[in-house]
Amino acid sequence: MDPVIVVGAGPVGLSLALALARLGVPSVVLDETPGQEETRPARTAVLRPDTAAFVGRLGCADALESAGTRWAAWRIMRRRRLVERVAFAPRTPDDAAGPAPASPVHLPQHALTRALRAALAREKLAEVVTGSRLADLEQDEHGISAHTRGPNGTWWRGSYLIGCDGPRSTVRKLLDIRFPGRTAVERHAVAALRCELPWPGEALLHRSPPRQGGGPGSEVSARPLADGIWRLDWLLPPGRELVTPDALVARIRDSLAGWSGASPAEPGAGSTGAGPEGDGNRWHGPGRPVPPYELLDTGVHTVHHRLARRWRQGRAFLAGDAAHLLGALGTQGLDEGLRDAENLAWKLGLAWHHGASELLLDSYQAERRGAVAARLRAADQALPLLRDGRSVRWRTVLPGAARGRSTLLTDGHLGRGPLGAPPVYARTPLAPPAGPADGPLVETVPGAPVVDVAVTASDGSVVRLHDRLGQGLLVVLVAPGTTVWDRRHWQSAGLMPRLTSAVAALPMPAELLVTESYPGAAAHTVLLVRPDGHLVTALAGVRPEEMTACAEAVRGGAHGRGAGAARRAGSEGAPARPTGAVGAAGAGGAAGLRASDTPDTSGTSGAAHEAHAAPEIGRADSSEASEGAGGAAGATGAMGAAEGRAGEAEGGGAAGPAGTAGAHSPVDPVGTSMLHSESD
Repeated sequence: MDPVIVVGAGPVGLSLALALARLGVPSVVLDETPGQEETRPARTAVLRPDTAAFVGRLGCADALESAGTRWAAWRIMRRRRLVERVAFAPRTPDDAAGPAPASPVHLPQHALTRALRAALAREKLAEVVTGSRLADLEQDEHGISAHTRGPNGTWWRGSYLIGCDGPRSTVRKLLDIRFPGRTAVERHAVAALRCELPWPGEALLHRSPPRQGGGPGSEVSARPLADGIWRLDWLLPPGRELVTPDALVARIRDSLAGWSGASPAEPGAGSTGAGPEGDGNRWHGPGRPVPPYELLDTGVHTVHHRLARRWRQGRAFLAGDAAHLLGALGTQGLDEGLRDAENLAWKLGLAWHHGASELLLDSYQAERRGAVAARLRAADQALPLLRDGRSVRWRTVLPGAARGRSTLLTDGHLGRGPLGAPPVYARTPLAPPAGPADGPLVETVPGAPVVDVAVTASDGSVVRLHDRLGQGLLVVLVAPGTTVWDRRHWQSAGLMPRLTSAVAALPMPAELLVTESYPGAAAHTVLLVRPDGHLVTALAGVRPEEMTACAEAVRGGAHGRGAGAARRAGSEGAPARPTGAVGAAGAGGAAGLRASDTPDTSGTSGAAHEAHAAPEIGRADSSEASEGAGGAAGATGAMGAAEGRAGEAEGGGAAGPAGTAGAHSPVDPVGTSMLHSESD
């Protein structure tokens, strides 16, 4: 079978190729750049615990520890008062979960990309081809072909193709998928500098800092990196005015002077006093001196909110910034892109090795697009309150809410609540048949991420549950007291022989694990966990028939060995290229993945091909320019019109805010959209 083609060599594309390689699926990554990452200290990534664990499983754990920083705490100040401080659990040798939350990992994005490239270079089943710019796509019932330009320009043949090529995605344009949304939802001035702040190792969000006017819209954050470096972000007022170097330096000095002398335990007004004159340490303003600092990098970060109408079209998929843009209120777009890669990888692995049903392939869009749409809707509801709180009442924006504004901001920055928590796929089309209505057996609801408890593997090793994700279905038996017995004894006693046989008979790869306890689970509870760490169901005891039904549901039912995918590609894709112009690549690895370099002798150009091809292939996204102008400069607060047309085009989604399901699997659970453009 042909390899998977990944377009784009950013963190999402590289992570997807690595995840596929772990599943034994060959891939080729088309990278239009020379392959050299620019060093930009001010361009950083904040990875939540689940996405950091995913990157670590791909072979980048050492890079996360060396180049990344885990914060000791997160604090929010308003004017001169400490409003909230969240302490994070310290790192322990066994990574045991404690009462305190785990810290995010903060690292420069170029360090993350380099680590992923290095890990991918060690994989025999993957190849990164630099200088390859995508020019055309064609689908047929057997696969998908991609034509690239540049030093390595040629035709490539693949079984599937994933566009991870960023906000201006060529894949999305060639598929003629609209990308409506809002432009410049937020703008931030950014600086990376080396200095000492009064709260070493702790991230800070300072609202209405007194030295910057103290207005309701002023805000600055400081997040530590390795080697004494900090990233500072200043929220800019709405508009498009330029941030001059002098203005940015003034912001830096105002912020540092305002923080100098503040106590790490209790921020206060401090006292005035003199400091020695010198470079970066002199009198500044009426109060405090500016401490020494070294400015390393600056920039302006503009946040857009956009959501692609479709994430799958035949054998082509979208992921990462090609499918969505978000980032207001501290949310992290890269987090969602990495979740896209993890969600799609195991499904393509099943499809590549065993064939896949349409339901399995469509579930990627249903789950991931629905999750990101809900995240965007939550940000759209919170923006008027947090950015213009004087003119919007609480009950208007968040009905029934009794939470402070600072708590909402904390949720976005720390990955909690509707603004940042890992998604729950409660309405996934891969849900198993409903079981007896005897209430939940565990605290984790079906579709939610499982808790990272300690488990015992079949070889007797004790590992973390999340360390075993990514390969296949996990079957976890809750059996208190097993650690005090020799593995040879308990593996042949009680439920284990029957459970082992049931796991071996499942219709997809599965691994049996045993844990001492799981939150809310009684003894002999059996958990079924998807390869991306989301709970399928919990069963009371060993039930082979129900386990088999759940596994069948997870893989999308009877796979039909690709017949459904062929029908979809035939109805939605473009006609095949003329015989002889495309060569098939072998499935044994990356070597020989290129198809024939022979030019297309049919004389059909891309423009002429568009006249008779299906509308999904070969047309530029002509509406993108108008969509960019149609977004509001800031959030409007009220939700947009219902996406009735989009729901019909995508096969039926939620019928409205009440959550009534359509006749088909849900695509956008929020039912309405905050996204709009002039062409809508």
